[in-house]
Amino acid sequence: MKTNNEADPKVNAECPDTNPCSEEAKTEEHASETVNNQEEGSRPEGENPEELLRKKDAELKDLFERLQRVAAEYDNFRKRTIKEKEKIYTDSLCDVAAKFLPIADNLERAIKAAENDEGQGLKEGIILVYKQLMDILDRLDIKPIEAVGKTFDPELHHAVMHVQDETQGSNIVVEEFQKGYIYKDEIVIRHSMVKVAN
Repeated sequence: MKTNNEADPKVNAECPDTNPCSEEAKTEEHASETVNNQEEGSRPEGENPEELLRKKDAELKDLFERLQRVAAEYDNFRKRTIKEKEKIYTDSLCDVAAKFLPIADNLERAIKAAENDEGQGLKEGIILVYKQLMDILDRLDIKPIEAVGKTFDPELHHAVMHVQDETQGSNIVVEEFQKGYIYKDEIVIRHSMVKVAN
C-alpha cells in the first residue's frame, strides 16, 4: 500500500520534476497574449475597423479628386498649346505671304502696261505667271479683299483719298490703288489702298 508521500511512478513518468506540461501551457498562453497585443498595437488606440474604413474611403476620395484636377489642368494645357501653335503658324504664314504681295503688284502693273503693246505674247506670259501666283495664295487661304463698290470698312480698307461724287453713295469705295489681302477671311495681311466717295 502506497503512502501519500510516495509518488506515483506513472505520474512521474508523464510529468517529471521539471513539469514540462505546465511549462508548455505557459508558453502557449504567452504566445497568444503576444499575438493579441500585436493586433491591438497595429491599429490606433480607440479606433475600430469601421472608423479605419471610413478614413481610408476619405483618403481615396481625396486622391481621386486630385487626379481629376490634374487631368483637367493637363487638358487645358493641351488645348492652350494647340492654340498657341496655330497662332504661330498663322503669323508666320501671313508674314511670308506679305513678302510675295509686291510681286503680285508688279505683275498687275505689267499686265496693264502690256495692254497697249502689240506683242500679245508678253502679256499672255505675264498673265500666266500672275494666275499661278494667285493660285498659290488661294491654296494658302489668302484672298484679295473686295473693295470697289463696297462700303468703306476701316478694318479692311485704307483710305488715301476722298472725292465728291453725286453718282455714288456715301462712304463708298470708288477706286482701288493697291489690292488688300486677307487670310481665311479673318486676318488682314494688307489693307486695300482706296479712294472713297462722299
